Amino acid sequence: MKPFIHLNCAMSADGKLAGPDRKQIRISSDEDIARVKEMRRRYDAILVGVGTVISDDPHLTVKGLSYGENPVRVVLDTNGRTPDGARVLDNLAPTVVVTCDACTRNWGSGVTVLRCGKDGKIDLPVAMHLLARQLGIESLMVEGGGEVMASFFREGLVDRYTVFVGGLVIGGRTSPTPADGDGWVIPGGLKLELKSAETLGNGALLTFSPRC
Repeated sequence: MKPFIHLNCAMSADGKLAGPDRKQIRISSDEDIARVKEMRRRYDAILVGVGTVISDDPHLTVKGLSYGENPVRVVLDTNGRTPDGARVLDNLAPTVVVTCDACTRNWGSGVTVLRCGKDGKIDLPVAMHLLARQLGIESLMVEGGGEVMASFFREGLVDRYTVFVGGLVIGGRTSPTPADGDGWVIPGGLKLELKSAETLGNGALLTFSPRC
């Protein structure tokens, strides 16, 4: 039991999500930004890693939607590093923080904490099961960062992967990529099937599904 999981990101023409400092940079075209806003309206929840929260401090909400209309915000935060003043903890939408079992931190009565995973690592399949079973989340959009997306690929949890390739070259040996981290996602790489490709402003949107 798990939600439908859709990974979505924007990368430069040389395959980077951001620069070496990992700070967010404008890659998407206006058309792609509008697409993502509409996607957020349709999904039950939006997920990012704590690295994205710390570096970019996003709201992860849709402008004009109320508390009950906005998607649930989910943060993967193994060791409880989400700052108390982070925007994802405001009262604009429900927030869930997923940690490992050893983390004892809480963020107040307005934040749901799910603890799952031993040895300093979140058990991602169990976390997805809990989101579906306990919170009724049927659809989830994962927006990053690169190591978070790699973990979803590694665990075989991805149902759809969309990537906007923008007309921009970033460079940098340490710049993050859509499947970041050490080593292969799986040995030999994970095979994907291209479902569609379309031009969106000065870039292209590619839609993939994992091959069975």
